[in-house]
Amino acid sequence: MASTLSFPIIDMGLLRGEERPAAMNLLQDACENWGFFQVLDHGISTELMDEVEKMTKEHYKRVREQRFLEFASKTLEDGGGKAAENLDWESTFFVRHLPEPNIAEIPDLDDEYRRVMKRFASELERLAERLLDLLCENLGLEKGYLTRAFRGSKGVPTFGTKVSSYPPCPRPDLVKGLRAHTDAGGIILLFQDDRVGGLQLLKDSEWVDVPPTRHSIVVNLGDQLEVITNGRYKSVLHRVVAQTDGNRMSIASFYNPASDAVIFPAPALAEAAGGAYPKFVFEDYMKLYVRHKFEDKEPRFEAFKSVERQQSSNLIATA
Repeated sequence: MASTLSFPIIDMGLLRGEERPAAMNLLQDACENWGFFQVLDHGISTELMDEVEKMTKEHYKRVREQRFLEFASKTLEDGGGKAAENLDWESTFFVRHLPEPNIAEIPDLDDEYRRVMKRFASELERLAERLLDLLCENLGLEKGYLTRAFRGSKGVPTFGTKVSSYPPCPRPDLVKGLRAHTDAGGIILLFQDDRVGGLQLLKDSEWVDVPPTRHSIVVNLGDQLEVITNGRYKSVLHRVVAQTDGNRMSIASFYNPASDAVIFPAPALAEAAGGAYPKFVFEDYMKLYVRHKFEDKEPRFEAFKSVERQQSSNLIATA
C-alpha cells in the first residue's frame, strides 16, 4: 500500500516572477527531503512530448511487444521462483547521446523516430543543466559548479536515455516492474506515461506514488549528487510496481558525469559539515554499481572510503 503524502510539484514558470523565492524554497525542500520532484512549464513543447510518446508506443507495439511477451510468458510458465525475483517486467532499449551518440546504430528505429528523439534529448540536456544551476543556487555554490564537476577531461558529461515499456503483468505478486534501487548518476529526467502509474519512491519508510501528470518531467537525484553535496541531497530508493492493466511508457534520461570525472564533496559543503563522502572516478563507481545495483548504496560509498584510507596509509608508510 502506497502512502498518500503530497508529492512535490514545481512550476518552473514561477521562477521568472515575484514568486521565485517561494518556488526556490519548494525546490530546496524537494531536494533535501524527497530526492524527487515533478516540474511543469519546463520549456519543452507539449507537441514534441506528444510526438515522442506516440512514436515510442508505436515502436514498442511494432517491434518489441511480441518478443517481450514470448520471453515473459516462458518465464512465468517455468514457475517464476528465483528467476522471477531477479526479473524486471520491462522491455527496454538504451540510447547514448554524449559523449558519442549511437542512435544511428540502434536497429528497428525509423528515421523520423530518430530525429524526434534527438530533438527531445537536446531539450532535456538543456533542462538538466538549467536544473543543476538552480541546485547550485540553493546550495550556495558558484553557478555552473555542478555541470563543470560532471565534464571530465573531454569537457562533456555522459548523457543517455533508457526507453522502457511496462506491459500488463498477469502476476504482479510474483514479479516487480523494476526492483528497488537508487540511480548511480547525476540528475535523472523522466517523461512517464500519464495514464498508467506504478512508479514509487521510499520516503520515511513508506512507498509513495509518483503521480502520472500529463506533460510533466519527473526529476530525481542520483548517487553522484549525494556525494558532491556531501549528503545534503540524497539519492532515494524507487521502484516500479507491475500493473495488471495498461502498458506504462517510461523515458528516463540520465545526465551523468563523464567516465573519467573525479567525484568528491564540494569543498564549501564538505567544510561546513565535515568530510563524510569519498572521492573516486565515476567509471570506477559504475563498475561497482553494475554488480550491486539492487543493494544498499552505503556499502558502495564505504568501499571507496576504504580505498582512500588504504591509499592514505600507504602514503604515510612510504613518507
